[in-house]
Amino acid sequence: MTDESPKEEILVNVTPSEVRAALLENGVLQEVYIERTTRRGITGNIYRGRISRVLPGMQAAFVDIGMDRTAFLHASDIAPPVGTDEADAIPDIKDLVREGDGIMVQVVKDPLGSKGARLTTYVTLASRLLVLLPHSDTVGVSARIEDENERDRLRLLVENLIKDHGLSSGAIVRTVAEGCSKELIEADLRYTQKLWEVVQQRCRLANVKTLVHEDLSLPLRVLRDLATPDVERILVDSEADFNAMREFTRTYLPDAEPMLELYKRRRPIFDLHGIEDEIRRSLDRTIPLKSGGYIIFDQTEAMTTVDVNTGGYVGHRNLEETIYRTNLEAAVAIARQLRLRNLGGIIIIDFIDMEEVDHRDNVLQVLEQSMSRDHARHQISPVSPLGLVEMTRKRTRESLQRILGEDCPGCGGRGFVLTAETVCFEVFREIIRQSRQFEFDEALVLAHQDVIELLLDEQARGLADLAEQTGKSIRLQAEALYLQDQFDVVLM
Repeated sequence: MTDESPKEEILVNVTPSEVRAALLENGVLQEVYIERTTRRGITGNIYRGRISRVLPGMQAAFVDIGMDRTAFLHASDIAPPVGTDEADAIPDIKDLVREGDGIMVQVVKDPLGSKGARLTTYVTLASRLLVLLPHSDTVGVSARIEDENERDRLRLLVENLIKDHGLSSGAIVRTVAEGCSKELIEADLRYTQKLWEVVQQRCRLANVKTLVHEDLSLPLRVLRDLATPDVERILVDSEADFNAMREFTRTYLPDAEPMLELYKRRRPIFDLHGIEDEIRRSLDRTIPLKSGGYIIFDQTEAMTTVDVNTGGYVGHRNLEETIYRTNLEAAVAIARQLRLRNLGGIIIIDFIDMEEVDHRDNVLQVLEQSMSRDHARHQISPVSPLGLVEMTRKRTRESLQRILGEDCPGCGGRGFVLTAETVCFEVFREIIRQSRQFEFDEALVLAHQDVIELLLDEQARGLADLAEQTGKSIRLQAEALYLQDQFDVVLM
């Protein structure tokens, strides 16, 4: 891998009900963001909520913010009373909030699956260069700014600005602030501080279960969060959104305005670089590797597991070399797929077992390097004694699969259906059960075509024996709309 940063390109596709943004590095799709008018994300939104229930055993509370499901607030996410030392142990939740209290909260995680949103009272307000921390007095610098002299300059600069303006807030300096002048950073600080004053005023006047501050729409968030110096251009296929983004850049991000381009060609913008095909492939469970190996992704409620296999790759030297080369290729592919699929939480990677320690270290290093440009915070652990790589990736919004898909109505999300043979035996048991409870002359079996064919072929003898055992006539009928493991026994 080279030290040279890949050139990035952002494509924004706008339709009446959906906005999509694609981030590409050297022409390869890395991340997809989707915002639908009916399911717009709420991460970053600030609400005046109401404590609906306090759970002392969990050190948490449920907060009603006006949504279908109550949101979750842990004691560690509640700013302590003024004058309390934050280094002290977390106070009892009953000493922090009471049922019925109104409270200002910010969403840090969208509702995921069956879980409600995750909240905090440590409100943060992001601008282009800074993230204001009203409940902190520390100044941090993005870890992606690696030059120590620049890190020291930015930290000292922001600390002095906060002191000069008489503020009690802290701040995080974002990656795009690298090389920026004092004037630009000061303007950002003034903007976020003014926004915080407005949010506080709105919250004081608002009723409970009310939205106080909403995060930017996806096209504007793309500009704020993704328009780094590495981005060569931002293509937008909607003139209205292009104009809105241009106005936003003129006000807040003058350096980003030259990146903006209005896409006017007849070819759909997401057909460029095969983005539509890449999105569809990202929903597949299995991802093939160029070498002939493949990777299997299994996403569950608790964690995501990733399994690497050699497949048809046999290599040119020996088995260990084959395994090593497959794992190296897989490490790069896995890092990209985690970003593209937006998989978060606990992730377990089962690379093919390697005998040589150097090979294991190199594969882990390639994985870390490939994840270095990920916008989501992540942590990778060393290879475990079982040969597994355990990692976490911050999850703030639904995965691509959850946004674009739903559980199969046929298998109920299990990912499999019963075999035709198993269904045949279930049919037999059902007929016996019915014959012992009810009087009838004939049983009509309605089932999938494959089940009917099996009953007439391999299971014909068993069907005849069943008819003789029960003394009932059995008739079969294929139903085109039935799933393979779906059947009915109708008594005639």
